[in-house]
Amino acid sequence: MDSAVAPHPTSVLQTRRRQWLLILGVGLVLIGLLAVTAWWLFGRNQQSTDDAYVGGDLVSVMPQVAGTVISIGADETDRVQAGQELIKLDATDARIALQDAEQQLARAVRQTRTVFAGRDQLRAVVAGREAELRRASEDFNRRKDLAASGAVSAEELGHTRDALQAARDALRAAQENLAASAALAGDSDLAEHPDVQAAATQVERAWLALQRTSVRAPVSGYIARRVVQLGEHIAPGAPLMLIVPPERLWIDANFKEVQLTRMRIGQPATVRADLYGRHVEFHGTVAGLGMGTGAAFALLPAQNATGNWIKVVQRVPVRISLPAAELQAHPLRIGLSTRVSVSTRDASGPQLAPRVRQSPVLQTAAYEMDHGAIEARIADIIRANTRAASPASAPR
Repeated sequence: MDSAVAPHPTSVLQTRRRQWLLILGVGLVLIGLLAVTAWWLFGRNQQSTDDAYVGGDLVSVMPQVAGTVISIGADETDRVQAGQELIKLDATDARIALQDAEQQLARAVRQTRTVFAGRDQLRAVVAGREAELRRASEDFNRRKDLAASGAVSAEELGHTRDALQAARDALRAAQENLAASAALAGDSDLAEHPDVQAAATQVERAWLALQRTSVRAPVSGYIARRVVQLGEHIAPGAPLMLIVPPERLWIDANFKEVQLTRMRIGQPATVRADLYGRHVEFHGTVAGLGMGTGAAFALLPAQNATGNWIKVVQRVPVRISLPAAELQAHPLRIGLSTRVSVSTRDASGPQLAPRVRQSPVLQTAAYEMDHGAIEARIADIIRANTRAASPASAPR
């Protein structure tokens, strides 16, 4: 009877090793196939970069008139509303200038009223000269008829002829004076006279300078980089502080030029900020692609035509717009680092903006002022000085 031969231990180990290597090889092949499939289905249509940072509007607050700072109404990180007073300047000189302009307006009204009154007087003078000319003409005609019959002497006829000529000359002089005065007065009424309007414009300009001693916020947002100090004398156009509107933030993602082949405006993008980590994801949209590389717009652009040349892959800034609701839920700050991934599956959109923008990117009504109060003040000054110049008559 034959007995069973036990397998050699070394053969068993080799067999098991081959089995594990086969399993490992099959697993690696499957993983590779899955990776290739995933890349083919998803990865090849995704372009990512971590060279991306938060951008936004930096709205400068600048004075429109010179003055000394006597009050600062907002500081770094403060929330401000459009139209809110941020800086108050000493308004003493502006108030004095406004008072002087009002006095100049009153003087102009009285002087212009004198011109109007002189024009009216010259009209009366012309009417009188015309009546004198008619009388002189009638006297001359009567004496001329009588002189034919010898009832009037030649000497008397000569006197009437001289009187007629003098009346004509007097009327001509009065008419020229009236024309000169009418040219100064014009056809408008006193309030519309150019001298009065010029003085009224000076009053409005002085009032506007007084209003501008209050420097207001052009937009709503948060204060950043305040440089103005109390007691400082500032000039028009000097930067005082910046305002960052939190809803006007975007991502400037710098993609390599080889990544832009299928990138188009309107494609969806996902953004992760280092501030929030992987737990917060923003869902943005490609708003536009830059018209040049970063190197082309650098302060010192590269000069590739000189010396040895080494090709460097360039990057082009791509702007990613972010939804306002997501920005409100998870606020960002200008300059924060992000990672951006753009889906380029749908490449049917344009690479450049196809239409001209029809609405402004940003606008403000903070500098618009109600001129009703100063216009009423100007009307009161004109009315008061018109009555003071001529209580018995109204301006024409």
